[in-house]
Amino acid sequence: MLDLQPIFEFSRNHCVAICSFLVPANLFTTIATLGLVIMNQSLLKISWSMGIASIFATTLFLHVSTWFIIGVITPVTFILLGLGTTCLIINALAFIYRQKIYQLTSNYTL
Repeated sequence: MLDLQPIFEFSRNHCVAICSFLVPANLFTTIATLGLVIMNQSLLKISWSMGIASIFATTLFLHVSTWFIIGVITPVTFILLGLGTTCLIINALAFIYRQKIYQLTSNYTL
């Protein structure tokens, strides 16, 4: 049987390092997805950006869930869950409404 305890311990012991990578990575990839949609890039590029953002958000969910498993429930855990959820929702909506977003933003030139 697969023993996940060492993975959970690693996640909790290196929490600051994991979060200091995953939080900016989530934000950056979500902003990149929005940028690709606004620039009307190919569906393949948008899908790749969405996929990478989803991997980061899922990893953040799994990391925070290790804290929930041992009973550590703090505002930080809910903030991180909210960040991951928000990034997933923004990526999904950007993909679903990419034509409308492009039409709205194409009227404004820099």
